[in-house]
Amino acid sequence: MRVRTATPADADAVARIYNEGIDDRIATFETSHRSAADVRAWFTASHPIVIVEDQGRVIAFASTSIYRPRDCYRGVAEFSVYVAREARGRGAGRMAMTALFDAARDAGFWKLVSRVFVDNQASRALLKAVGFREVGTYEKHGKLDGVWKDAVIVERLL
Repeated sequence: MRVRTATPADADAVARIYNEGIDDRIATFETSHRSAADVRAWFTASHPIVIVEDQGRVIAFASTSIYRPRDCYRGVAEFSVYVAREARGRGAGRMAMTALFDAARDAGFWKLVSRVFVDNQASRALLKAVGFREVGTYEKHGKLDGVWKDAVIVERLL
């Protein structure tokens, strides 16, 4: 496996992996698939995205996005990490996150934050292993398929 900076040419692969996450209902409140065109809109000069490849196939990605528009938060980014179903449990998520730390730091970020479903033990274990701390829990943070879900707030200083 190898990690590299993602480019808009990776949008199809990133959309495929993200759509698996949507279908699995374990990692996002989103329920509508994303197209490659949707994903291409994620590529900005200020928010890095990295991918992990295995034998030329994209198997994971980690991305940053805007946390809040206020200037005082310009160094804080939201992040996401997704691994293709067939590659889960092989270390691709850890590789993606480790690379994202460097890319985010190089882009001027000092902190990454996100929310993780309370029952998503695999993601929580990964994030703990790479240095995130759980700050608290948002109760009834959103509904997924009509069911309220709680979300753990995570952060990591870079």
